[in-house]
Amino acid sequence: MDNKKVLIITYYWPPAGGPGVQRWLKFIKYLPEFNIEPIVFVPSNPSYPLRDESLLDEVSKDITIIKQPIIEPYKWASVVSKGKSKTISKGIITAAKGQSLSERFMLFIRGNFFIPDARKYWIKPSSKYLSEYISDNSIDTVITTGPPHSVHLIGRNLKLKTKVNWFADFRDPWTNIGYHRQLKLLYFARRKHRYLEKLILNTADKIIVTSDKTKIIFQQLTQQPLEVITNGYDIETIDNVILDDVFSMAHIGSLLSERNPQILWEVLSEIVIENPDFASLFQLKLIGATSEQVLRSLAFFNLTGHVHVMEYVTHSEAIRHQRQSQILLLIEKDSEDTSYIIPGKLFEYMASNRPILAIGPEKSDVADILKNTHTGSYFLYHQKELIKKTILGMFLDFQNHKLSVDPKRIEQYSRKNLTSMLARLIK
Repeated sequence: MDNKKVLIITYYWPPAGGPGVQRWLKFIKYLPEFNIEPIVFVPSNPSYPLRDESLLDEVSKDITIIKQPIIEPYKWASVVSKGKSKTISKGIITAAKGQSLSERFMLFIRGNFFIPDARKYWIKPSSKYLSEYISDNSIDTVITTGPPHSVHLIGRNLKLKTKVNWFADFRDPWTNIGYHRQLKLLYFARRKHRYLEKLILNTADKIIVTSDKTKIIFQQLTQQPLEVITNGYDIETIDNVILDDVFSMAHIGSLLSERNPQILWEVLSEIVIENPDFASLFQLKLIGATSEQVLRSLAFFNLTGHVHVMEYVTHSEAIRHQRQSQILLLIEKDSEDTSYIIPGKLFEYMASNRPILAIGPEKSDVADILKNTHTGSYFLYHQKELIKKTILGMFLDFQNHKLSVDPKRIEQYSRKNLTSMLARLIK
């Protein structure tokens, strides 16, 4: 039986680091087991805000990877303000009150002149190159994964030119995501984003999303088939993992200004004051890009002495921290438009076999997953006393060497199982 060829167009690919690369790196790892041959199209000269060279080791030498150059406006912006251009390209945006003039200017330019995003100059040359490649290599299925949503416009062009079967994979929503709302969009720009979003949703043969709530949102914009394939976890072998001997809470990943859980800092500050044993054993690990506003909040609540900040670490190091920390923190902004965001790290957290303490908005998909898998506790921002009671209970279990978790039904989120779902759609 001949393998079915599938062309996958993605901006993020090793050595890119961060969550954007993981989803398709893992799909591509397992697709050959389902008689599907992935061909990967990526930029040859990308400007990745985060890099993880170790991920190159996960790319099979048997995978065909084709590359074409891309013009990156973030490289130009770095001439004006290297730090701000990097943080904006990572999605780290200072809260409006704390934004500098240069940051406000760059956000305005980014939002109104680079539509749908700063990778727009990759659309035309990639469409031309790939339309010929598809014809020459007998490819009948193309998958685009965004953000950046520019890749979906490449997919649309290929659909129109070659009549190829096209799937658009949305790792995040488009106009409904919180980041989008911070781009200082003028009326014409908001209108164009909404137009392009609807255009993609009504041109692609199939839409793939990562959460049930995103599916509900998109169903209001299109009649095209919508499928939910969440992110997941892979089987990772990490040797010699020993639990921290302190009561460690670890947040792994970016902690942005708009996702600053002051209610949690207040609770922890109170417990530190009231409980000498907790004060002597508590450690807060922030692993990944952390905004200055978050650090200032921690200082305000006199927690700085308990905080261990680490910049971005490799994926394998992140997995190690997940497995050795006593508790894993999952923080989402208290906003309706984040209730349908399921961070990719949630599934790796679940597979780490450590209790998860999550704080976020009402009616969240994350809350449902934690409840159904018995992997952690989910709280709303107004539930201060309940958060405090839960942390004290966890600390008591830690002191008695009983702090543990007993996951249920998490196998459905394994990367191989999720790839089997994708393979059924392709065939």
